[in-house]
Amino acid sequence: MNVATILKAKGSDVVTIAPIMTLAEAAKLLTSRRIGAVIVMHGQQVLGILSERDIVKAIAASGAEALERPVRDVMTSRVITCSLNDGVDELMDSMTEGRFRHLPVIDRGELVGIISIGDVVKHRIAETVMETEALRLYIANS
Repeated sequence: MNVATILKAKGSDVVTIAPIMTLAEAAKLLTSRRIGAVIVMHGQQVLGILSERDIVKAIAASGAEALERPVRDVMTSRVITCSLNDGVDELMDSMTEGRFRHLPVIDRGELVGIISIGDVVKHRIAETVMETEALRLYIANS
């Protein structure tokens, strides 16, 4: 199973935000869309990623006035991405090792989706269930 399979099942909708938007606006967007991260873009260029964790860190460091800061000041600008052909095990390893929960999906230099750790775990579990059922059938028919 790979990223393309996951996106086919969940869809390729990606929520983006401009770097000049405030953290308060970003927090409202995350809440209204019930998501944990947004991709920060300028035109078609990925500049960074902003997660709930980034917002919490900013508030912890600066208090409520952090919410008036632009997203570009707080976002993670070193964005790790994945491609449509990356496998689920590879994604799990990368996300666990890097301690992040969201991966933008890039295909031919263009943002085509976003994968969360929840998406990866859900599909890995489904894959394991299918393998287990196949083994049960094999054993029952032997």
